[in-house]
Amino acid sequence: MSTPEKPSEQKIIPIAVAGAKPPAPPASPTAAMIRTLGLVSSICGLIIVGAYQGTYDAVAANKRIATERAVFKVIPAAKSIAEYVALPGGGIEPRVGAGDTPVAPGAVKFFAAYDEGGKLAGIAAEGGAKGYADTVRIMFGYSPDCQCVIGIGVVAMRETPGIGDKILTDRNFLANFNDLDVRLKGDLAALANEVKTVKHGTKANPWQIDAIAGATITSRAVGKAINDSAQALLPRLVPNLDKLRSKS
Repeated sequence: MSTPEKPSEQKIIPIAVAGAKPPAPPASPTAAMIRTLGLVSSICGLIIVGAYQGTYDAVAANKRIATERAVFKVIPAAKSIAEYVALPGGGIEPRVGAGDTPVAPGAVKFFAAYDEGGKLAGIAAEGGAKGYADTVRIMFGYSPDCQCVIGIGVVAMRETPGIGDKILTDRNFLANFNDLDVRLKGDLAALANEVKTVKHGTKANPWQIDAIAGATITSRAVGKAINDSAQALLPRLVPNLDKLRSKS
């Protein structure tokens, strides 16, 4: 004969209530983590955008100053400069906009440099080509009088220190740009002779660049940068030089 359970030992069995919803499952740790990461990402994004907008004007001003210094370096007689673009269909016009404002597709940006008396002292333009480590960007000065390059400066590069950066210090290499021939053909459609960098010690023509021994790749990048930029700019520029002879 079984012994009846004591009241304190009786089991309580819950009875389901009709229509009652089951309890919600506990929140997933993964979902909580995703929400947290999303919030952090949003805050970081706002900080980055704010920092960019807060420093944009200063960065643009520093870039403009660096560009102007490069122009004055490659055209030593310059006292003032004006920014222009050579249009794809021919012709030139003053540059509208500044800083990182993009030029029209196919247009080539350049700078007209003027001496103290307001006369044209030369033209400065940028060019770039692949070097050993990265693109080598240079500024070169062009003299309409001799139809030649009269100086170069580096705008940006990341070549090997002590090797590639010799293009800034090697006197023999820099002498290539005292009067590098970039004259046009008779029809003004292209350069009469392609600017080329040749092996050190083998330069035989005024449109050739004598490379730096041990830094041939960087030297070639400079030559290609000048050639490509001059080929694009000069056929449009030279027929319109009279418009730039005096500062307006």
